[in-house]
Amino acid sequence: MQLVKKYPYKHYNRFSDTTGRKYLVDNIKVPSVTTIIQATKDKRMLDNWRRRVGNKEADRIMHQASTIGTEMHKVLEYHLTGQGYYNMEDEGAKPRMMAKIILNNLKMSEVWGNEISLEYKNKFAGTADLVAVAYDKPSIVDFKQSNKLKREEYVDDYKLQLGAYYLCHTSHYGPIEQGVISICTRDLTYQEFKLNEPELQEYGDKFLHRVEQFNKLNKSA
Repeated sequence: MQLVKKYPYKHYNRFSDTTGRKYLVDNIKVPSVTTIIQATKDKRMLDNWRRRVGNKEADRIMHQASTIGTEMHKVLEYHLTGQGYYNMEDEGAKPRMMAKIILNNLKMSEVWGNEISLEYKNKFAGTADLVAVAYDKPSIVDFKQSNKLKREEYVDDYKLQLGAYYLCHTSHYGPIEQGVISICTRDLTYQEFKLNEPELQEYGDKFLHRVEQFNKLNKSA
């Protein structure tokens, strides 16, 4: 795997306020991709799950997922930049193994950048986990952790995220031909979903509709 500085990626500072995560782009505060997705998604399934398991257990599960996800991303980030990172605490063991599973299964020949700041026409911004040549195609890759294998209908938000990053990258830097959702489960099973360019365009259009919904919600708030 070769590290290649294909594009002069800019960095945008990220911060949070009362309305969610934002980025500072050209001195304009723009909402993050994940904030827009969370604010405009259908929460009925999540609400039903919370009622079923109870708020305390739901909070515990979500906190655990967040901790494992953050640690796994950190391992991947440091590995892809050629740096060393090793959390010797118990909480570091499982994410480290999960990151290794992803690296062993995701086929890449070049890495163009990881944790890449991307923005679109001062309307939204986000951070792509990885931009690389994966499976011989210029790709945006999103790393995810999961309790169990995902059914495809449950990864629609991930596809929206890739569609948003596709819009950003193609408008500022260069072509992207593929999106890859790279998942490792807690039992160390690898799962992958790929989007071709027409699918990325489709989900990019869907995301722009969500941006409109988000803006309407904020105007009425």
